Parts: sequence; C-alpha cells; structure tokens
Amino acid sequence: MLTHDFIPARSGGSRFLMLVMHGLGDSMESYRPLVGELAIPRMNYLLLNAPDHYMGGYSWYDIYDNPEPGIVRSRQLIAELLEHQHRQGFPYEKMFVFGFSQGCLMTTEIGMRFPNVLGGLIGISGYVYDPEKLFAERSAVAEKQSFLITHGDMDPLLPLDHSRRIYRFLAESGIPIQWVEFNKAHSFAGEPEFAVIRDFVNQRMDQIDSNG
Repeated sequence: MLTHDFIPARSGGSRFLMLVMHGLGDSMESYRPLVGELAIPRMNYLLLNAPDHYMGGYSWYDIYDNPEPGIVRSRQLIAELLEHQHRQGFPYEKMFVFGFSQGCLMTTEIGMRFPNVLGGLIGISGYVYDPEKLFAERSAVAEKQSFLITHGDMDPLLPLDHSRRIYRFLAESGIPIQWVEFNKAHSFAGEPEFAVIRDFVNQRMDQIDSNG
C-alpha cells in the first residue's frame, strides 16, 4: 500500500475524504499547507507519497522510458487505497481525488477507469497519457464523474495548448470536465485557484448531501 498520512476533518464525524497526490520529485510534505489553504472543515485528507524514489522525492511513473507500466502500477495502488478507505467507512461518492502534475495524470486515470462514481476529481497542471486509449478503456461510470482541471498559461513544462487539447477531447467525448485557466507557470495560482477548487468541492459536497 502507498505511504500516506491521514489528516482528520475539523468537523468531527465527517465521511468526506480527499486523496492528495504530488508531482514529480515531490512528496506529501509539500501538501500539508493545502489543508489550510482550501479551508473545507468537513474534509478529511489522505496525503500520499508516490511509490518510486526520485531526486529526493517520489515519482508515480518513469518519465525517461515507457511510462505506461508505472502508470498502470500506480493506478492499481491508488484504486486499492480507495477500496481500503471504503472498507474503513468512507463512501465512494464522498471521496475526492486531487493531484498536481504527475498526480493530475493519475487523478485523470482514476476518474476514467475506477468502477465507482467518486465525489470529484481535481487535476492541477497536468496532462493525459494516450487520451484516445484512456477514453476507449473508460469505465462504465466515467461519464458520471465530475472533474475540475486547471492549468497555467505560462507553464514551461506542460504547455497550455497541449493539455487543453487533450482535455477538450475528453470533454467533447462526453466526460464532465470543468476546465479553468490561470495566469501561472507550473505551480498554483494562490487564492484565486484555491477559491475555484474550494467552490467546486463545496458544491459537490452539497449535491452529495442533498442526494443522500
């Protein structure tokens, strides 16, 4: 199982949970401040470390050779963790998945392939590996998921046009994707971006509560 750290919600007894995945060469430690930045009292958090060591941090898949085996392996580990959390009492429909860069790719993989509808999927400054294959192999519930994807117009690592084209393909193919662009590099845009994420999550939480 992936190394992880659980941060409980400030609102006791909440069954909402967000898995948080970092980017290449980073770790869960960089995402501890995210809990305060998002300021969602009802949300529990599970910060994850990717399985491979890389440059003092971790990696979800190999960027130098064929990335697919690592993507498949990491996706399976994340799915197993979601299933484990479900057994611990967190309903699938109240689980959110959040990822930056490589973590964004893994978030999209989970959202497209996981067999259960999740609360929401938030991807920041990422891309998709082989989007046509991903769409062709999508789960039966992929069109019922809710995605928020953000990207920067000054990203030097993952150019905006490339990522926009990939996610537009998925959206035009019927995947529910909210796409938001920010004036930023390969990073977070601060409170303006956190506010968009917060609004997306709170709206989804309210919809889930009203349905249940």
